Amino acid sequence: MEHELSHKVVIVNTGGTIAMNLDETTNSVQVGLSHPLRSIEAVLRRVASYEMVDLFNVPSPHMTPVMMHELSRVIRKYLEQPDVLGVVVTHGTDTLEETAYYLDLTIRGDKPVVITGAMRSSNELGADGPVNLVQSLRVAEHESSRGRGVLVVFNDEIHAARHVTKTHTSNVATFQSPSYGPVGIVTKKDISYHQPPDRVDVFEPQVPQAQVPVVKMVAGMDPKWLQFLFDPAIDGVVLEAFGAGNVSPPVLSVLRKLREKAIPVVMVSRCYNGYVQDIYGYEGGGKQLKDLGIVFCNGLNGQKARIRLMVLLAAGVPTDQFSNFF
Repeated sequence: MEHELSHKVVIVNTGGTIAMNLDETTNSVQVGLSHPLRSIEAVLRRVASYEMVDLFNVPSPHMTPVMMHELSRVIRKYLEQPDVLGVVVTHGTDTLEETAYYLDLTIRGDKPVVITGAMRSSNELGADGPVNLVQSLRVAEHESSRGRGVLVVFNDEIHAARHVTKTHTSNVATFQSPSYGPVGIVTKKDISYHQPPDRVDVFEPQVPQAQVPVVKMVAGMDPKWLQFLFDPAIDGVVLEAFGAGNVSPPVLSVLRKLREKAIPVVMVSRCYNGYVQDIYGYEGGGKQLKDLGIVFCNGLNGQKARIRLMVLLAAGVPTDQFSNFF
């Protein structure tokens, strides 16, 4: 395929396993002095015209919402250029889904933004980083990728940022979209989508500084464990509840106190699939939680509900309107 030199894809590197090497002396994967993706640029040029930019070089557990905001700003700057077809981001896998969703919530327009990474470092047998990057380039320059928001490309599958999550600690097929499945696939000759474009709300937040912890329900939970919610000043809480949206009865006292302080509480299920609903009327059941003003969130896991809540707070959305955005 020939490409016009006046059009390109911008690759923004942020670090992660895709940017690391296996140190055989210590048998540990580490950040190297040079970016290993630079060594495959000749291969990438045969796929698409591109520009490669090194923004960060950090393991993904080091990624923060402030860094996500800076990444969003940089991507938007490139997308404004008329000769840029789209942007590919390389990222570590541990927090990739959170960064992908933050970008999905803060980048407008139809130009594709694709995030990828690797489960195996560049010098390991069967390294998946190079092929994931090649496939991401192809997705980013493809006309059918426009208007789909942020996409995650791994293992020849294309996933929507809203639904994708890391499901395995080491398998190269780790990224899956429970309940929804991939929105498309990458074949040797083409990019194929089997779901229509679907964009979420887009916001223009300030730098996200809100303190938003995530609390996961477990059997026999003691409310004393949750006193940390009242020691520092927090701005919101995401609650990973049981089943269809229920909590242990002792936890109700904590939730009532949070709501009395007008602190928004957003609830998801700790299950992979299904919806939280105000079904059960027993003590701690979803009906009581709804009456308390808990915001029910469906289609997002806990870590993504936290990102969305932080974006809403940073965008100045009134807390009494939050239920309209979940």
